Amino acid sequence: MTTDSMTAHASVSKQAMVLGAPMHYVEQGTGNPILFLHGIPTSSYLWRNVTPYLAEDGRCIALDLIGMGGSAKPDIEYTVFDHIRYVEAFIDALQLRNITLVLHAWGSVIGFDIAMRRPELFKGIAFLESQVRPMSEVSMIPLPMQELLTLAGPEEAVKKLILESTFFVDKMIPAGTLHQMSEEDMSHYRAPFLQPGTRKPLWQFVVDLPKGNEKTPVVDLIARYSSALQHSSLPKLMMYAIPGYNTSIDTVQWVKEHFPNVSIADIDEGFHYPQEYNPEKIGKVLQHWYQEKVAHAS
Repeated sequence: MTTDSMTAHASVSKQAMVLGAPMHYVEQGTGNPILFLHGIPTSSYLWRNVTPYLAEDGRCIALDLIGMGGSAKPDIEYTVFDHIRYVEAFIDALQLRNITLVLHAWGSVIGFDIAMRRPELFKGIAFLESQVRPMSEVSMIPLPMQELLTLAGPEEAVKKLILESTFFVDKMIPAGTLHQMSEEDMSHYRAPFLQPGTRKPLWQFVVDLPKGNEKTPVVDLIARYSSALQHSSLPKLMMYAIPGYNTSIDTVQWVKEHFPNVSIADIDEGFHYPQEYNPEKIGKVLQHWYQEKVAHAS
């Protein structure tokens, strides 16, 4: 990827009205859509150094989930089902077809569900640090994720901390990277959550996150799309880092054995946000997979 090609496909900040609320996204390139979905507590900013690698191959769209990034903050619960509803409505509002998904973390729950219910809209799915199967036992959850579930203390104290400060952003993002985050980058991630009443999506994520010891609607949701993925012929790419955060080597092996038409790519050492310190590796892996497996697929 050259400087000239990056300049030719400069990113543009846009908004779309979705279910009565503006949703912000960053667009780069032309062609079939490549939709990037982030997790929590990040935003489309997470993909800023990855999308240029695919901008010559497709229309890269990095979306801010509702209530996050530059998207509106309507008065909703912000459950994962709300996020699914808004992302699906965004896809319909922009009339996207022949979509390739690039999913990270909680964004994978959203994208996997939509893709498995409406497979006719999609050409391929790439994912990293994702929820690929229900964690039915605590022992199945990697240790870093178990630490997130406990956070810093009793539930009410943690809830107060998350809802009344930028604690969640300040704790999660530095803990998930291999290098020290710059103040400029941290400011981008804090910005959507500086005002009182803006942090509800963060606490709801903690509430919704499967804990490996109970059957919940979210666990059932993951079980449904996980089963569908095991029968889906869509091209898939699983990227993983060592030691990872949400993805263990056992999970990588499980995907290799259970998902048809899947490519597996080691993206070197990393934790939960490799996009922040190794975007070049991720971008090149995605570009190679897209050109080889997706671009010319029927």
